[in-house]
Amino acid sequence: MTDTNRIPLYRTIWRWHFYAGLFVIPFLLVLSVTGAAYLFKPELDRWQERAWRGLPAVGAVDADAQVAAALTDFPSASFHYYRIPEAPGDAAIVHIALSNGTMRDVAVSPQGRVIGWAVPDDRISAWLAKIHGSLLIGRAGKLLVELAASWAIVMILTGLYLWWPRGRGAAGVVWPRLSLGGRAALRDLHAVTGFWVSGLALVLLLTALPWTDVWASGFRAVRAEMGWVAGVQDWKGGAADPHAAHDHRAMAMGGHAVHAAPTIPLARIVEQARAEHMPAPAIVQPPGAPNLFGPRNGNAWTLTTLTQNRPQVRKVSYDPATGAEVSRSGFADKHVIDRAVGYGIAWHEGQLFGRANQLIGVATALALFTLAISGFLMWRRRRPGDSLGAPPAARDPARLRGVAAIVLLLAALLPLLAASLVLLWIAERLILPRLPRAARWLGVGS
Repeated sequence: MTDTNRIPLYRTIWRWHFYAGLFVIPFLLVLSVTGAAYLFKPELDRWQERAWRGLPAVGAVDADAQVAAALTDFPSASFHYYRIPEAPGDAAIVHIALSNGTMRDVAVSPQGRVIGWAVPDDRISAWLAKIHGSLLIGRAGKLLVELAASWAIVMILTGLYLWWPRGRGAAGVVWPRLSLGGRAALRDLHAVTGFWVSGLALVLLLTALPWTDVWASGFRAVRAEMGWVAGVQDWKGGAADPHAAHDHRAMAMGGHAVHAAPTIPLARIVEQARAEHMPAPAIVQPPGAPNLFGPRNGNAWTLTTLTQNRPQVRKVSYDPATGAEVSRSGFADKHVIDRAVGYGIAWHEGQLFGRANQLIGVATALALFTLAISGFLMWRRRRPGDSLGAPPAARDPARLRGVAAIVLLLAALLPLLAASLVLLWIAERLILPRLPRAARWLGVGS
């Protein structure tokens, strides 16, 4: 068998995999757990609203009375949308903005009594989303998550190269030889798990990019420059996006503008909306209310849905004076780029094709968690006590032009990866030579 330690390409890719994996491991653990849980956002939201469902339906009032009840309990608030009850005994949810810029979901019984309220940002699913997207530390967290996702792509691609059979049989390649025990079994578990999850993990990472900060800002600029725009971007992403989805404070601050009261009551619009069979949660927004994903709705009642299955999202607008339909748009009306992003987001959130999508997402998260744990254990087993334990550097850089080309291509597509590579180059060439002990510990010393 060829001694792989003498092959410059193998040793270099092994080092890239080692450093990428060591950086990514803590993020993989957090993102796998929170991502797997967030796949069940609809179930979590329904569980939190369980006391607002299955109520008596006798003596039900109309939607206008329910909104009036909510605004009576919160007199300084502005009305943003009415969430249509899924069943006759369910409470309606009246989404309002308070004068201090915070939002409330007010539950109003079929009889028109306020029976509870929730802060949307305090829901379990909202906390999971904030941990998953920003580690609860704002933009700095978003950048760290984006950087980790970029290096995770490097980790997976280099891991596939290291896994490549090179004439070996299926054992240890397609299935792990756990009976070997010890380091061999752990290595097999890590390599085989990585092989089986690599495709799904890459899809998961790539479909997360539209939500990021730096990459998404660049994508939005390219999208506008290339004319790939047909309507408002309906997903959150980018550092300076003033219309990011669920930007509650921006919605609230714009929610107090004076607009003419519609002559057609909400109850009539809700009655028409029910005939549309819009996927739950279906909402009706009043004329002039802030749109969830873009500018104001204008002078029209607007019916849409907050479903995470983007291909099912559509919007119908009604004249406030007559109730007649004035416009209709759906997923098919979007640019093909936006449709591709929509499919990716729906897949990423586990809502594209129901329970099977959720289960695939959970399996992917479990595999990534297994990769992180097994990779950490392998490192701990082989790490010398006096160094980080990085694989030795190749001594023939002239044979590594292919690796350099691939890395440069990835860097061109992933801005934060490029920035981190520049910082690493500066550290290795300018800083670490002045810190020989640190360099030797990191495995980059001479």
